[in-house]
Amino acid sequence: MTKGRQVASDEPRKVTIAAIARLAGVSVPTVSRVVNGRSDVAPRTRERVEELLTRHGYRRRRPSARPSSGLIDLVFNDLDSPWAVEIIRGVEDVAHAAGIGTVVSAIHRRSSSARQWLNNLRTRSTQGVIFVTSTLEPPLQAELRRLNIPVVIVDPVGVPPQEAHTIGATNWVGSLRATEYLLGLGHRRIGFVAGPPQLMCSRARLDGYRAALETAGLRVDEELIHPGNFYHEGGFAAGNHLLRLPDPPTAIFAASDQMALGVYEAVRRRGLRVPDDVSVVGFDDLPEVRWCSPPLTTIRQPLAKMGLLAARTVLRLAQGERIESPRVELATQLVVRDSAAPLAARPSDPARVATSAPRHHR
Repeated sequence: MTKGRQVASDEPRKVTIAAIARLAGVSVPTVSRVVNGRSDVAPRTRERVEELLTRHGYRRRRPSARPSSGLIDLVFNDLDSPWAVEIIRGVEDVAHAAGIGTVVSAIHRRSSSARQWLNNLRTRSTQGVIFVTSTLEPPLQAELRRLNIPVVIVDPVGVPPQEAHTIGATNWVGSLRATEYLLGLGHRRIGFVAGPPQLMCSRARLDGYRAALETAGLRVDEELIHPGNFYHEGGFAAGNHLLRLPDPPTAIFAASDQMALGVYEAVRRRGLRVPDDVSVVGFDDLPEVRWCSPPLTTIRQPLAKMGLLAARTVLRLAQGERIESPRVELATQLVVRDSAAPLAARPSDPARVATSAPRHHR
Protein backbone atom coordinates (compact mmCIF):
# COMPACT_ATOMS: atom_id res chain seq x y z
CA MET A 1 0.00 0.00 0.00
CA THR A 2 1.41 3.42 -0.94
CA LYS A 3 2.30 5.50 2.05
CA GLY A 4 -0.08 8.38 2.65
CA ARG A 5 -2.78 6.97 0.38
CA GLN A 6 -6.24 7.27 1.88
CA VAL A 7 -8.35 4.14 1.91
CA ALA A 8 -12.08 4.62 1.25
CA SER A 9 -14.20 3.61 4.21
CA ASP A 10 -17.04 1.12 3.85
CA GLU A 11 -18.96 3.08 6.49
CA PRO A 12 -21.78 5.23 5.06
CA ARG A 13 -21.45 8.94 5.69
CA LYS A 14 -23.43 10.00 8.73
CA VAL A 15 -26.41 12.17 7.90
CA THR A 16 -26.48 15.28 10.06
CA ILE A 17 -29.30 17.50 11.20
CA ALA A 18 -27.59 20.42 9.47
CA ALA A 19 -27.63 18.56 6.16
CA ILE A 20 -31.34 17.76 6.52
CA ALA A 21 -32.01 21.41 7.40
CA ARG A 22 -30.28 22.58 4.19
CA LEU A 23 -32.25 20.12 2.05
CA ALA A 24 -35.55 21.09 3.69
CA GLY A 25 -34.84 24.81 3.57
CA VAL A 26 -35.44 25.24 7.29
CA SER A 27 -33.35 26.02 10.33
CA VAL A 28 -31.36 23.46 12.31
CA PRO A 29 -33.49 24.06 15.44
CA THR A 30 -36.61 23.26 13.40
CA VAL A 31 -35.20 19.88 12.34
CA SER A 32 -34.10 19.26 15.93
CA ARG A 33 -37.65 19.89 17.15
CA VAL A 34 -39.01 17.35 14.63
CA VAL A 35 -36.40 14.77 15.62
CA ASN A 36 -37.27 15.20 19.29
CA GLY A 37 -41.02 14.94 18.72
CA ARG A 38 -41.82 18.54 19.65
CA SER A 39 -45.32 19.71 18.72
CA ASP A 40 -44.37 23.32 17.81
CA VAL A 41 -43.67 22.61 14.11
CA ALA A 42 -46.10 23.30 11.25
CA PRO A 43 -47.61 20.04 9.90
CA ARG A 44 -46.34 20.56 6.32
CA THR A 45 -42.84 21.39 7.55
CA ARG A 46 -42.86 18.34 9.85
CA GLU A 47 -43.97 16.12 6.95
CA ARG A 48 -41.22 17.45 4.63
CA VAL A 49 -38.52 17.03 7.29
CA GLU A 50 -39.73 13.53 8.24
CA GLU A 51 -39.66 12.48 4.58
CA LEU A 52 -36.05 13.67 4.23
CA LEU A 53 -35.00 12.01 7.48
CA THR A 54 -36.40 8.72 6.24
CA ARG A 55 -35.04 9.03 2.69
CA HIS A 56 -31.51 9.75 3.88
CA GLY A 57 -31.54 7.15 6.65
CA TYR A 58 -31.09 9.52 9.55
CA ARG A 59 -30.73 7.50 12.73
CA ARG A 60 -32.28 9.00 15.81
CA ARG A 61 -30.41 8.39 19.01
CA ARG A 62 -32.48 5.92 21.00
CA PRO A 63 -31.59 5.53 24.66
CA SER A 64 -31.20 1.94 25.82
CA ALA A 65 -33.49 2.74 28.71
CA ARG A 66 -35.83 5.61 29.50
CA PRO A 67 -35.27 7.51 32.76
CA SER A 68 -36.90 6.06 35.84
CA SER A 69 -38.91 9.22 36.53
CA GLY A 70 -41.94 10.07 34.44
CA LEU A 71 -45.48 8.94 33.80
CA ILE A 72 -47.61 6.10 32.51
CA ASP A 73 -50.31 7.15 30.05
CA LEU A 74 -53.50 5.09 30.40
CA VAL A 75 -55.94 5.60 27.51
CA PHE A 76 -59.59 4.48 27.46
CA ASN A 77 -62.30 5.03 24.91
CA ASP A 78 -64.70 5.86 27.76
CA LEU A 79 -64.48 6.18 31.54
CA ASP A 80 -68.10 5.49 32.51
CA SER A 81 -67.75 1.97 33.87
CA PRO A 82 -66.58 0.38 37.14
CA TRP A 83 -64.68 -1.99 34.84
CA ALA A 84 -62.37 0.93 33.95
CA VAL A 85 -61.88 1.76 37.63
CA GLU A 86 -60.55 -1.75 38.30
CA ILE A 87 -58.00 -1.41 35.46
CA ILE A 88 -56.90 1.98 36.82
CA ARG A 89 -56.49 0.51 40.30
CA GLY A 90 -54.04 -2.11 39.00
CA VAL A 91 -52.01 0.43 37.00
CA GLU A 92 -51.91 2.84 39.93
CA ASP A 93 -50.55 0.18 42.28
CA VAL A 94 -47.54 -0.36 40.00
CA ALA A 95 -47.02 3.34 39.26
CA HIS A 96 -47.14 4.26 42.96
CA ALA A 97 -44.60 1.57 43.82
CA ALA A 98 -42.31 2.85 41.05
CA GLY A 99 -42.64 6.44 42.23
CA ILE A 100 -44.20 7.70 39.00
CA GLY A 101 -47.57 9.21 38.09
CA THR A 102 -50.47 8.06 35.92
CA VAL A 103 -52.22 10.17 33.30
CA VAL A 104 -55.71 8.82 32.51
CA SER A 105 -57.35 9.93 29.25
CA ALA A 106 -60.63 9.18 27.49
CA ILE A 107 -60.67 9.74 23.73
CA HIS A 108 -64.34 8.76 23.19
CA ARG A 109 -63.54 7.06 19.87
CA ARG A 110 -62.98 10.44 18.21
CA SER A 111 -59.98 11.02 15.94
CA SER A 112 -59.79 14.66 17.05
CA SER A 113 -59.46 13.57 20.69
CA ALA A 114 -56.78 11.05 19.74
CA ARG A 115 -54.79 13.74 17.91
CA GLN A 116 -55.06 16.10 20.88
CA TRP A 117 -53.93 13.34 23.22
CA LEU A 118 -50.92 12.63 20.99
CA ASN A 119 -49.98 16.33 20.91
CA ASN A 120 -50.11 16.39 24.72
CA LEU A 121 -48.07 13.20 24.91
CA ARG A 122 -45.18 14.81 23.03
CA THR A 123 -44.82 17.44 25.74
CA ARG A 124 -44.43 15.14 28.75
CA SER A 125 -41.99 12.53 30.00
CA THR A 126 -43.97 9.35 29.39
CA GLN A 127 -42.54 5.93 30.24
CA GLY A 128 -45.13 4.16 28.12
CA VAL A 129 -48.74 3.97 27.03
CA ILE A 130 -51.45 1.47 27.95
CA PHE A 131 -54.43 1.40 25.59
CA VAL A 132 -57.63 -0.28 26.81
CA THR A 133 -60.11 -1.86 24.33
CA SER A 134 -58.56 0.21 21.56
CA THR A 135 -57.40 -0.14 17.98
CA LEU A 136 -53.78 0.86 17.46
CA GLU A 137 -54.05 2.50 14.03
CA PRO A 138 -50.88 2.32 11.86
CA PRO A 139 -50.19 6.13 11.90
CA LEU A 140 -50.47 6.23 15.69
CA GLN A 141 -48.37 3.10 16.03
CA ALA A 142 -45.69 4.60 13.76
CA GLU A 143 -45.60 7.87 15.71
CA LEU A 144 -45.24 6.11 19.06
CA ARG A 145 -42.46 3.99 17.62
CA ARG A 146 -40.76 7.13 16.30
CA LEU A 147 -40.99 8.68 19.77
CA ASN A 148 -39.54 5.46 21.24
CA ILE A 149 -42.53 5.05 23.58
CA PRO A 150 -43.46 1.45 24.49
CA VAL A 151 -47.09 0.39 24.17
CA VAL A 152 -49.25 -2.31 25.77
CA ILE A 153 -52.86 -3.02 24.76
CA VAL A 154 -55.43 -4.40 27.20
CA ASP A 155 -58.30 -6.26 25.48
CA PRO A 156 -57.47 -5.11 21.92
CA VAL A 157 -60.12 -4.35 19.33
CA GLY A 158 -59.58 -6.65 16.36
CA VAL A 159 -56.28 -8.36 15.65
CA PRO A 160 -53.41 -6.33 17.18
CA PRO A 161 -50.18 -5.61 15.29
CA GLN A 162 -47.82 -8.57 15.31
CA GLU A 163 -45.23 -6.82 17.45
CA ALA A 164 -47.75 -5.36 19.92
CA HIS A 165 -47.77 -6.49 23.55
CA THR A 166 -51.28 -7.39 24.73
CA ILE A 167 -52.90 -8.35 28.04
CA GLY A 168 -56.21 -10.19 28.11
CA ALA A 169 -58.13 -12.92 29.91
CA THR A 170 -59.30 -16.41 29.02
CA ASN A 171 -62.63 -15.14 27.70
CA TRP A 172 -63.48 -18.28 25.70
CA VAL A 173 -62.80 -20.62 28.61
CA GLY A 174 -64.70 -18.40 31.04
CA SER A 175 -67.75 -18.29 28.81
CA LEU A 176 -67.56 -22.04 28.27
CA ARG A 177 -67.51 -22.61 32.05
CA ALA A 178 -70.46 -20.29 32.69
CA THR A 179 -72.59 -22.01 30.05
CA GLU A 180 -71.54 -25.47 31.27
CA TYR A 181 -72.57 -24.46 34.79
CA LEU A 182 -76.07 -23.53 33.62
CA LEU A 183 -76.28 -26.75 31.60
CA GLY A 184 -75.30 -28.66 34.72
CA LEU A 185 -78.25 -27.06 36.52
CA GLY A 186 -80.57 -28.56 33.91
CA HIS A 187 -81.11 -25.49 31.72
CA ARG A 188 -81.39 -26.10 27.99
CA ARG A 189 -82.83 -22.80 26.75
CA ILE A 190 -80.01 -20.46 27.74
CA GLY A 191 -80.13 -16.92 26.43
CA PHE A 192 -76.92 -15.05 25.69
CA VAL A 193 -76.45 -11.28 25.79
CA ALA A 194 -73.38 -10.54 23.65
CA GLY A 195 -70.89 -7.69 23.88
CA PRO A 196 -69.85 -5.31 21.09
CA PRO A 197 -68.95 -7.52 18.10
CA GLN A 198 -65.81 -5.55 17.18
CA LEU A 199 -64.08 -6.54 20.42
CA MET A 200 -62.07 -9.75 20.41
CA CYS A 201 -63.15 -10.50 23.99
CA SER A 202 -66.83 -10.30 22.93
CA ARG A 203 -66.30 -12.72 20.08
CA ALA A 204 -64.42 -15.12 22.33
CA ARG A 205 -67.24 -15.10 24.90
CA LEU A 206 -69.86 -15.78 22.23
CA ASP A 207 -67.73 -18.61 20.82
CA GLY A 208 -67.35 -20.14 24.30
CA TYR A 209 -71.14 -20.09 24.77
CA ARG A 210 -71.65 -21.77 21.40
CA ALA A 211 -68.96 -24.38 22.09
CA ALA A 212 -70.54 -25.40 25.42
CA LEU A 213 -73.95 -25.94 23.80
CA GLU A 214 -72.52 -27.86 20.87
CA THR A 215 -70.39 -30.04 23.17
CA ALA A 216 -73.58 -30.87 25.10
CA GLY A 217 -75.22 -31.95 21.85
CA LEU A 218 -77.57 -28.97 21.71
CA ARG A 219 -78.38 -26.89 18.65
CA VAL A 220 -77.44 -23.23 19.00
CA ASP A 221 -80.71 -21.30 18.74
CA GLU A 222 -79.82 -17.93 17.20
CA GLU A 223 -83.10 -16.57 18.57
CA LEU A 224 -81.62 -16.82 22.06
CA ILE A 225 -78.57 -14.67 21.18
CA HIS A 226 -79.13 -10.91 21.46
CA PRO A 227 -76.58 -8.09 20.97
CA GLY A 228 -75.57 -5.89 23.87
CA ASN A 229 -73.06 -3.14 24.66
CA PHE A 230 -71.52 -4.16 28.04
CA TYR A 231 -73.70 -1.56 29.86
CA HIS A 232 -76.86 -1.80 32.00
CA GLU A 233 -79.07 -0.41 29.23
CA GLY A 234 -77.92 -3.08 26.77
CA GLY A 235 -78.65 -5.85 29.26
CA PHE A 236 -82.07 -4.40 30.08
CA ALA A 237 -83.06 -4.20 26.39
CA ALA A 238 -81.73 -7.69 25.66
CA GLY A 239 -83.45 -9.13 28.75
CA ASN A 240 -86.79 -7.63 27.70
CA HIS A 241 -86.39 -9.05 24.21
CA LEU A 242 -85.49 -12.56 25.38
CA LEU A 243 -88.25 -12.71 28.00
CA ARG A 244 -90.87 -11.69 25.40
CA LEU A 245 -90.08 -14.69 23.20
CA PRO A 246 -92.90 -17.25 22.82
CA ASP A 247 -90.60 -19.80 24.45
CA PRO A 248 -88.35 -17.65 26.66
CA PRO A 249 -85.06 -18.87 28.10
CA THR A 250 -84.95 -20.31 31.60
CA ALA A 251 -81.47 -18.88 32.10
CA ILE A 252 -79.60 -15.88 30.67
CA PHE A 253 -75.84 -15.55 30.48
CA ALA A 254 -74.75 -11.93 29.99
CA ALA A 255 -71.25 -11.18 28.67
CA SER A 256 -70.69 -8.51 31.34
CA ASP A 257 -71.84 -7.93 34.91
CA GLN A 258 -73.41 -4.59 34.05
CA MET A 259 -75.54 -6.25 31.39
CA ALA A 260 -76.45 -9.00 33.86
CA LEU A 261 -77.76 -6.33 36.25
CA GLY A 262 -79.75 -4.87 33.36
CA VAL A 263 -81.27 -8.35 32.87
CA TYR A 264 -82.15 -8.35 36.61
CA GLU A 265 -84.25 -5.22 36.05
CA ALA A 266 -85.96 -6.69 32.98
CA VAL A 267 -86.86 -9.78 35.03
CA ARG A 268 -88.18 -7.65 37.90
CA ARG A 269 -90.37 -5.49 35.67
CA ARG A 270 -92.05 -8.57 34.26
CA GLY A 271 -93.05 -9.65 37.75
CA LEU A 272 -90.54 -12.49 37.79
CA ARG A 273 -87.72 -13.33 40.20
CA VAL A 274 -84.04 -14.28 39.94
CA PRO A 275 -83.30 -17.20 40.21
CA ASP A 276 -86.75 -18.68 40.93
CA ASP A 277 -88.07 -17.88 37.45
CA VAL A 278 -84.93 -17.00 35.50
CA SER A 279 -81.32 -17.84 36.34
CA VAL A 280 -78.74 -15.17 35.49
CA VAL A 281 -74.94 -15.35 35.15
CA GLY A 282 -72.58 -12.45 34.40
CA PHE A 283 -68.94 -11.89 33.43
CA ASP A 284 -66.31 -9.68 35.18
CA ASP A 285 -66.97 -10.02 38.94
CA LEU A 286 -67.18 -6.29 39.60
CA PRO A 287 -67.17 -5.41 43.33
CA GLU A 288 -70.82 -4.28 43.23
CA VAL A 289 -72.26 -7.65 42.18
CA ARG A 290 -71.63 -9.18 45.61
CA TRP A 291 -74.12 -6.72 47.05
CA CYS A 292 -76.97 -6.92 44.53
CA SER A 293 -80.03 -9.02 45.33
CA PRO A 294 -79.48 -11.87 44.85
CA PRO A 295 -75.65 -11.80 44.70
CA LEU A 296 -74.60 -12.51 41.12
CA THR A 297 -72.99 -15.72 39.93
CA THR A 298 -70.35 -14.60 37.47
CA ILE A 299 -67.02 -15.23 35.76
CA ARG A 300 -64.22 -13.47 37.60
CA GLN A 301 -62.00 -11.57 35.20
CA PRO A 302 -58.86 -10.33 36.97
CA LEU A 303 -59.28 -6.71 35.84
CA ALA A 304 -57.01 -5.10 38.44
CA LYS A 305 -54.35 -7.72 37.77
CA MET A 306 -54.62 -7.03 34.03
CA GLY A 307 -53.91 -3.36 34.69
CA LEU A 308 -51.09 -4.27 37.06
CA LEU A 309 -49.43 -6.58 34.52
CA ALA A 310 -49.86 -4.03 31.72
CA ALA A 311 -48.10 -1.38 33.82
CA ARG A 312 -45.28 -3.74 34.77
CA THR A 313 -44.82 -4.67 31.11
CA VAL A 314 -44.67 -1.03 30.02
CA LEU A 315 -42.01 -0.23 32.63
CA ARG A 316 -39.95 -3.28 31.64
CA LEU A 317 -40.10 -2.23 27.99
CA ALA A 318 -39.11 1.32 28.97
CA GLN A 319 -36.01 -0.10 30.67
CA GLY A 320 -35.07 -1.96 27.49
CA GLU A 321 -35.95 -5.41 28.81
CA ARG A 322 -37.01 -8.18 26.49
CA ILE A 323 -40.50 -9.55 27.17
CA GLU A 324 -40.64 -13.31 26.76
CA SER A 325 -44.29 -13.49 25.69
CA PRO A 326 -45.93 -10.50 23.97
CA ARG A 327 -49.40 -12.12 24.33
CA VAL A 328 -50.63 -12.79 27.87
CA GLU A 329 -54.02 -14.20 28.90
CA LEU A 330 -54.86 -14.33 32.60
CA ALA A 331 -57.10 -17.08 33.95
CA THR A 332 -60.80 -16.51 34.57
CA GLN A 333 -62.79 -18.28 37.30
CA LEU A 334 -66.44 -19.17 37.92
CA VAL A 335 -67.72 -17.56 41.13
CA VAL A 336 -70.96 -19.21 42.26
CA ARG A 337 -73.35 -17.10 44.30
CA ASP A 338 -77.17 -17.04 44.37
CA SER A 339 -78.44 -15.94 40.95
CA ALA A 340 -78.70 -19.37 39.30
CA ALA A 341 -80.76 -22.36 40.42
CA PRO A 342 -81.49 -25.86 39.11
CA LEU A 343 -84.20 -25.82 36.45
CA ALA A 344 -86.27 -28.59 38.06
CA ALA A 345 -86.25 -26.92 41.46
CA ARG A 346 -88.95 -24.27 41.81
CA PRO A 347 -90.10 -22.62 45.04
CA SER A 348 -93.03 -25.06 45.24
CA ASP A 349 -90.76 -28.07 44.78
CA PRO A 350 -89.83 -29.63 48.17
CA ALA A 351 -86.85 -31.30 46.50
CA ARG A 352 -85.23 -27.91 45.89
CA VAL A 353 -83.07 -28.02 49.00
CA ALA A 354 -81.82 -31.48 48.16
CA THR A 355 -81.09 -30.70 44.51
CA SER A 356 -79.63 -27.22 44.83
CA ALA A 357 -76.09 -26.89 43.53
CA PRO A 358 -73.44 -26.06 46.12
CA ARG A 359 -72.65 -22.38 46.36
CA HIS A 360 -69.71 -20.50 47.73
CA HIS A 361 -68.80 -16.89 48.20
CA ARG A 362 -65.43 -15.31 47.83
